[in-house]
Amino acid sequence: MSDAIQLHSETVVGHDLHHDDHGHHHQSFVSKYIFSMDHKMIAKQFLITGIIWAIIGGLFSVLFRLQLGFPGESFPILETFFGNWAKGGTIQPEFYYALVTMHGTVLVFFVLTAGLSGTFSNFLIPLQVGARDMASPFMNMLSYWFFFMASIVMIASLFIQTGPASGGWTMYPPLSALGQASQGSKAGADMWLISMALFIVSQLMAGLNYISTILNMRTKGMSMTRLPLTIWALFFTAVLGVLSFPVLLSGAILLLFDRNIGTSFFLSDIVVNGEVLPNEGGSAILFQHLFWFLGHPEVYIILLPAMGMVSEVLSVNSRKPIFGYMAMLGSLFAIAILAFLVWAHHMFVTGLNPFLGSVFVLLTLLIAVPSAIKVFNWLTTLWRGNIRFTPAMLFGIGFVSLFISGGLTGIWLGNSTIDIHLHDTMFVVAHFHIVMGVASMFGMFAGIYHWFPKMFGRFLNNTLGYLHFWVTMVGAYLIFWPMHYQGLAGIPRRYLDKGNWHSFNQFGDLDKMITVVSIVVFAVQLMFVFNFFYSIFKGRKVTSTNPWGANTLEWTTPINPGHGNWSGEIPEVHRWPYDYGKDGREFIPQTEPVGANESKH
Repeated sequence: MSDAIQLHSETVVGHDLHHDDHGHHHQSFVSKYIFSMDHKMIAKQFLITGIIWAIIGGLFSVLFRLQLGFPGESFPILETFFGNWAKGGTIQPEFYYALVTMHGTVLVFFVLTAGLSGTFSNFLIPLQVGARDMASPFMNMLSYWFFFMASIVMIASLFIQTGPASGGWTMYPPLSALGQASQGSKAGADMWLISMALFIVSQLMAGLNYISTILNMRTKGMSMTRLPLTIWALFFTAVLGVLSFPVLLSGAILLLFDRNIGTSFFLSDIVVNGEVLPNEGGSAILFQHLFWFLGHPEVYIILLPAMGMVSEVLSVNSRKPIFGYMAMLGSLFAIAILAFLVWAHHMFVTGLNPFLGSVFVLLTLLIAVPSAIKVFNWLTTLWRGNIRFTPAMLFGIGFVSLFISGGLTGIWLGNSTIDIHLHDTMFVVAHFHIVMGVASMFGMFAGIYHWFPKMFGRFLNNTLGYLHFWVTMVGAYLIFWPMHYQGLAGIPRRYLDKGNWHSFNQFGDLDKMITVVSIVVFAVQLMFVFNFFYSIFKGRKVTSTNPWGANTLEWTTPINPGHGNWSGEIPEVHRWPYDYGKDGREFIPQTEPVGANESKH
């Protein structure tokens, strides 16, 4: 009797939706789908919002690629949609810079930070550590709605008369600090800064929640060294965010002050159209320090969740234990520490003291060591594995490929002597798109294909998944690899028309090719979006709780888990999550006790 009472009280605390016959458990549409406090629903909200932003951000890149690939040509349909921004069917300079700014902002922050971390931290942390929900479900809900408010403010800036911010996604002053500097420095810049402030509040609430849940709410037997690498990666991601995002928040607020109440944090000795402005004593370089103190950890806030998920996907689909679990942990930790010590490698061209520059060169190149450890361990996990080439596995392997090829060019840019020549060229665009942008998207796709059955109780269409992978993989290299050669030839980034330089005319056909491929790749992403939403309702139904034969705890829940995740007691953990191909067995779940005659991993 007492057991029954205890079990009932557990389901009340967990709001277990399997017990809807109790009147007070019934949830309205609004409380279940909109202001939900169930971590799984909040994860889906982050994911779907992120997908919408990815379509918008991808469309921006297609638009400015049209200008880069076909400068001077007219596309009348553009004027139909964008009016004065595309007079005569050609993208105007102000609109071009707004597109570039919004593309970078949206993809880096709203898709690859909120969409990636927000989705998978929310979804996987309670399920993989063995918790009913997050430490604070209410704060978790608030973190999504602050992100949603940030999204609304950012989207609204697209519809004001002067247009959205156009100071680059880094929003360097004085361009972003002076309203009279350009159209995109007027109200759109204020909205950009307010949106980022709301976004940062969202990330801080989420990050504190993730850290608290991982440290305090693990199920019985789930020691830190039995955590899946996914959880470790999400943990370090949250720590990076909590320590670095407040620095950008201060930069954004001080920039708002400079713009609106006459302070001089980032302004000094400025002359505009012959008028000497009264600002004195500020430094535009100070903003760069504040921005990049977040900006470089941000690279790993984006990459680490992808690394964790890829580790999980590779191990599950190789049917082998992850190679070097503790080395993987150590490399995650080293990356998290070094991420804070390299921000000024973005500032070699600001007149940085050469000695100080050499210190940042050393620290930057040191990051190659833990990165190489991870690559070695992924390749060794694949080595002689019984590999299942699911779409998730292909995207995981694609991530490793992109991380290697994109990371190698980082060794060039990490050297200040070379970076000074390459800094404002297409080489930098190629490097960070491959190693951070596309690689992280591949990690995200791997996660979506792998955990979609647990999220929605259905499978994504495999044929469309394979098509999605191959076109995106080949397309990514066709788009970004040639840009390295453009950068080595000196082609500057952010220029909308290079026709006046005879030395760059030889790259005209290459730019056309890149533009055409980018349109094809964008079309294939729309196909993925169709696959995603169609499969939620019409996909092949999942019939077993553990379709991939994985060891981690989320596959011990019902096919469509209610709020509270487990209908009975939370399972106890007895082993690490990577017992694959051991003692003649294909896989051994974490919940199975260790046998007396079992070999040690």
